[in-house]
Amino acid sequence: MELNDLFRKQDVDPSQVLVFRHRPKEPKLRRELRRLAVEKPDVFNAYQQTQGSKVEKAMKSAKYVASFIGHEPGKAVFVGLYSIGESKPLTREEFWQILAHKEMKDKYGLIGFSEQEDRPSVLWFDLVLTEFYDSWRGKLIVGWPPPELSWFRRAERNKMPILAVLGDSALDPKVPNWRDIVLEWKELHDLSPSWRSAFREWRAIYYIFDTSDRKAYVGSAYGDTDSNQQGGNLLGRWLGYAATGHGGNTLLRKRDPDNFRFRILERLMPDMSPEDVNRREVAWKKRLHTRSPVGLNDN
Repeated sequence: MELNDLFRKQDVDPSQVLVFRHRPKEPKLRRELRRLAVEKPDVFNAYQQTQGSKVEKAMKSAKYVASFIGHEPGKAVFVGLYSIGESKPLTREEFWQILAHKEMKDKYGLIGFSEQEDRPSVLWFDLVLTEFYDSWRGKLIVGWPPPELSWFRRAERNKMPILAVLGDSALDPKVPNWRDIVLEWKELHDLSPSWRSAFREWRAIYYIFDTSDRKAYVGSAYGDTDSNQQGGNLLGRWLGYAATGHGGNTLLRKRDPDNFRFRILERLMPDMSPEDVNRREVAWKKRLHTRSPVGLNDN
């Protein structure tokens, strides 16, 4: 079975469908696009509502956009089928006045309607999500024929085999191994539900690195699982930094949290005593030389 078979079963003419396989050039946006599709669908939709001139022309002659996100090489995961409504031109100034564009630029480095583009305006298309196979959003995986870099296609001219319908959504970003986690301060504000759930359970010794002068801070997160308790597990601790930038730590108060990078040095056993946690924290401070004046720990 192919994607066009699904269209025909729902009385959607494949000749009226453009298929997008989004894979942003901006690294942060590429990493977060799946989460945006689930948690901030309006922001995700804003990402695809303006396009380059070639795609604009194609959208003018189509009725639908079948939206996918790059899954693996040669594969794409289904986000939804959007009907194409009216379009209107946006100047560069009007483009950047849209709150979703501002958010994607500030948080994820969206290039968007850049100064390098030699055109006075872009078209903003009214895209409305339909109910087409809505239970398969995030679960339907199709094959993406080569060339890989050709990210949009006309459905009728391409054969996209149905490879799988997953049990769980592939749009919910999975939590990586704790040793591989490195987060910027802004990213603490937008943790996905799966990350929050994991951090709520984790006790840890963590590390904050200031890229401006390469000084660092070591802290510990242990206690209960209440995310609103600063002294609780990792989620509560890091949400404290997200809210204040300094988490109540004296030597972090006068610093710009945009320069902070957060990572986990060590996962702790859930039954480790506070005394043993403190000993582990002290050992890491000594090992990494984070005590003042060399580092940012004042004790």
